Amino acid sequence: MSAMGDVAMTVPVIRTLVEQNPEVKITVVSRPFFKPFFDGIPNVDFFAVDLKERHKGFFGLMKLYSDLKKQKIDAVADLHNVLRSQIIRTLFALSGKKVAFTDKGRADKKALTRAENKIFKPVKTMVERHVETFKKLGFNIDISNPKFPQQATLNLEILKITGEKANQKWIGIAPFAQYESKVYPQDLMQETIHKLASDSNNRIFLFGGGNKEIQILDSFANGKENVINVAGKLKLPQELDLISNLDVMLSMDSGNAHIAAMLGTKVITLWGATHPFAGFAPFNQPIENCLVSDREKFPQLPTSVYGNKKVEGYEDAMRTISPEKIVEKILAI
Repeated sequence: MSAMGDVAMTVPVIRTLVEQNPEVKITVVSRPFFKPFFDGIPNVDFFAVDLKERHKGFFGLMKLYSDLKKQKIDAVADLHNVLRSQIIRTLFALSGKKVAFTDKGRADKKALTRAENKIFKPVKTMVERHVETFKKLGFNIDISNPKFPQQATLNLEILKITGEKANQKWIGIAPFAQYESKVYPQDLMQETIHKLASDSNNRIFLFGGGNKEIQILDSFANGKENVINVAGKLKLPQELDLISNLDVMLSMDSGNAHIAAMLGTKVITLWGATHPFAGFAPFNQPIENCLVSDREKFPQLPTSVYGNKKVEGYEDAMRTISPEKIVEKILAI
């Protein structure tokens, strides 16, 4: 029941779990919006939480527990580990069910992001932590050689927007994130898109949501035939199908990076206040595809795990990642 990227990071783990343990049936408990993430995975059911009405508040949690008991659950893996999920797992534990939860490694992440006595080394990834959670429940999972779903077939509704692929390189760009400290400057993103669009063999698809973001994406696409803003034009399942057909996705440290990674699409990420060492690098992607801000010029980086902490004087950290470097990395894939 967490953010989009957090939910997306659970998908490769659950896909691998049922593949390597075919006798296991999984019930994913999450917000209705995220159901398409798990469609097509064998032995996986989806239970949609109604946080606005039936499952709202403390008494809603009691109803959620009652509803979940009817699923005849044998064990609970809490992959969110916040108060709401802690209450649910405790109720199951008190009823005699085996429970395990994901340790988010807060102490290690704090050591990585603090200004003084910083320990600059990679912490365990969230995917690895989720694997450990299932191992606590007795399941063996080897995620070193993951399998991904087949590339989706694009229906006519999507093709009306994208056109046929032919021999073009399809590039996705998701230039937004929840916090400003993780967003590449608009003028540099415009320059990056301009450089990519100058080659007619490239077709660029822009991803985002909300009226403000759509307006910015429209300005990025303005006057460029091979730059298409898909924000607000496709539903989530259609976006997933399109992302699975991309040659590469350029994303901030945000949910779109993890969605592309869970589908097996190559991902390049840009990092400002945050850093891939904090455990949120896209799954199964080479570290070379994570383009980070210059730590020589901004030695306190990373200053935040999630990007919600501002440090004075670090507003322009992402300007140390040049459009030329981004374009070079994209074209090399």
